[in-house]
Amino acid sequence: MSEHEAPCPGWIDEHLNGVRYGLEGTVIAEQSSPYQRVTIIDSLAYGKGLLLDGCWMTAERQERHYHEAIVHPALCGAASVERVLVIGGGDGGTARECLRHAGVRQLDLVEIDGLVVEWSQHYLPAIGGSAWSDPRLQLTVGDGIAWVADAPNASYDVVIVDGSDPAGPAEGLFNRAFFEHCRRILRPGGVFVTQSESPEAFRQVHIDTVRLLRQVFGHADPLYGWVSMYPSGWWSWTFAAVDGPRYRQPDPTRAAAVAEGCQIWSPRWQRGCFEAIPAAIERALA
Repeated sequence: MSEHEAPCPGWIDEHLNGVRYGLEGTVIAEQSSPYQRVTIIDSLAYGKGLLLDGCWMTAERQERHYHEAIVHPALCGAASVERVLVIGGGDGGTARECLRHAGVRQLDLVEIDGLVVEWSQHYLPAIGGSAWSDPRLQLTVGDGIAWVADAPNASYDVVIVDGSDPAGPAEGLFNRAFFEHCRRILRPGGVFVTQSESPEAFRQVHIDTVRLLRQVFGHADPLYGWVSMYPSGWWSWTFAAVDGPRYRQPDPTRAAAVAEGCQIWSPRWQRGCFEAIPAAIERALA
């Protein structure tokens, strides 16, 4: 089919740089919040899913590829996991994976768009699962950038930025001032992680993010995996720490406690994904 032809009826597409990334299905809810257009779909391949401003965020049968990757290298690598901060993550999947770690005592989830939380709880309850009723979860509908700026020094063991692409309400999550505050609020032995886009579809954003995190934290490395519904299907998460790349070495006890319940993540998978850096990206980062 020519790129100039209309999409097939029954298809929901994300358009990026002359490429369509689509699922066959039905839009079951759509509404503009004060921040973005929120869409819930029901797809044949991946079940119910979420788009923000026409961009794929998550789906029931894809979400583990993303949520396990962003959470477990951080929570298995930090010195402690008592206090965890998640910026974004309104679908609940990142919080769910964090709360599988028994050492977590408090998880602050700060999501700017209340509609994302409300509709995820209603239409996508399996993604958040028991996280929404877990007493360790403290949900705040508010600005994560302001939260990080106002948080006391050394107040979190792990900081996770589970934001959308660097546009709209997520634009401020990809800059030096924000990352410096994230470093400031980490406790000694803490780990920071952000989703860092596709090294193909968002190549320069990806490279710039890794470079900046290395400047701010001293140690940062991208981990590469796949989320088939995202642009190019190839995705990354970048982990950072001040006192060495501790996110590369999972604590055996914590890892054993969560690995059995994972579909994607394991210590072996993690080792391979940290090493799977393409030669051209490695040269660009060097």
